Amino acid sequence: MLIRLVICAAMGAARLGELAWSKRNLRDAAAPVEGDASRATYPLMVALHVLTIAGTALFGSRTASRPFLALLLLVQVVRIWTLGTLGKRWNTRGAVATDLEIETGGPYQFVRHPNYAVVAVELAALPAAFGLWRLAIGSSAANALLMLARIRDEERLLRELPGWSEHFERLKRFIPGVF
Repeated sequence: MLIRLVICAAMGAARLGELAWSKRNLRDAAAPVEGDASRATYPLMVALHVLTIAGTALFGSRTASRPFLALLLLVQVVRIWTLGTLGKRWNTRGAVATDLEIETGGPYQFVRHPNYAVVAVELAALPAAFGLWRLAIGSSAANALLMLARIRDEERLLRELPGWSEHFERLKRFIPGVF
């Protein structure tokens, strides 16, 4: 039980830290534009993360699945790589600054949305690691629906930036060569 609470607390703290960092980045960005779908889905995405983390903390089993815990740890490496690559350009809202320079290095040389792939894995693996299969499936399904709208919206804004289409149109969204 202690490992479950520690992991859920760490994930919750990480999300809170990301929200603060995102707010600071948006404040410093030049005229960030947020699409309608991103604006509409954002509170639902926050709620989904809260419910998944809290649900796992409250209702997860006492024993943990080591493969799912390893998967959670592995995707944190990709998250750190992604956020480190974007730096001050990253935000949780899917907003695009008008003067944004596109990033084609780091994980962005392989896929369009590495952080969204990380989130998809987290929302499935966290509850699955503690035996909450229904929560894992429900969180994954809800996330997929929210991402569908949000990514279309965000990519519409990104296509307006110089060089985005030339680099990213040939790349898959989440997994190189697959999605």
